[in-house]
Amino acid sequence: MVGQPFGAKARARDEAEKPFWISYADLMTALMVLFLVVMAVALLAVTKTVSQREQEEVQHRQDIERLLDRFDAVSRQERFRGITIDRDRNVVDFGSRAQFPFAKSTLTVDQQRLLRAFVPEILAIANDDLGQRVLKEIVVDGFTDKTGSYLSNLDLSLQRSQRVLCALFARPVQGEAAMSADQLEQIRALFVVGGYSFNAAKATDEESRRVEMRLQFLGIHESRRPAEGVARGDFGTCVLSGP
Repeated sequence: MVGQPFGAKARARDEAEKPFWISYADLMTALMVLFLVVMAVALLAVTKTVSQREQEEVQHRQDIERLLDRFDAVSRQERFRGITIDRDRNVVDFGSRAQFPFAKSTLTVDQQRLLRAFVPEILAIANDDLGQRVLKEIVVDGFTDKTGSYLSNLDLSLQRSQRVLCALFARPVQGEAAMSADQLEQIRALFVVGGYSFNAAKATDEESRRVEMRLQFLGIHESRRPAEGVARGDFGTCVLSGP
């Protein structure tokens, strides 16, 4: 019998002795490539998230500016002359249209009429699609001059804030349109009171004895909390102590 050629036997033996597993260097190269791919995907995801967040912040700020534009347009009406929108502090400043006498929290009939005319205008803005998306609440802040003690002025500033809300819920005078039940419900849900004593006093005592409406805005993806467990229409009456 003619045996297999010597060369053929050598090739068969060489093939059998070749290692089955890939080399250590090849394994490390593959792992490095996999690591780079994973890192690239992760970086892309982070970059996309950051970019989306930045876009949302820009859009949110633009929405706030649009809302302030609408408030500003209302304040520029002739009948509301003297009311301004302070964009630096996000405040509705009533100026001399809602100032108080010394040591008192009383509002004149004209001042009350002004408030009952102005607030329905801003309620319409606050409760449209843009307002619902941006505005959280309106804080009615009372202020005093620097005469007297801090605590007595704090109490007085709170009374001034409360008088504004009381004026809104008071019965309209002759020739004045009454607010609807829905508007009163919106006021109760949206407005809160705050007092600042003589903090943030202005240049003169007369200017310091005032109220402002401070606009509080929602955060991104935040929404207004609905009023729960509150009976509709049960507003009560104002019984305030003090001047």
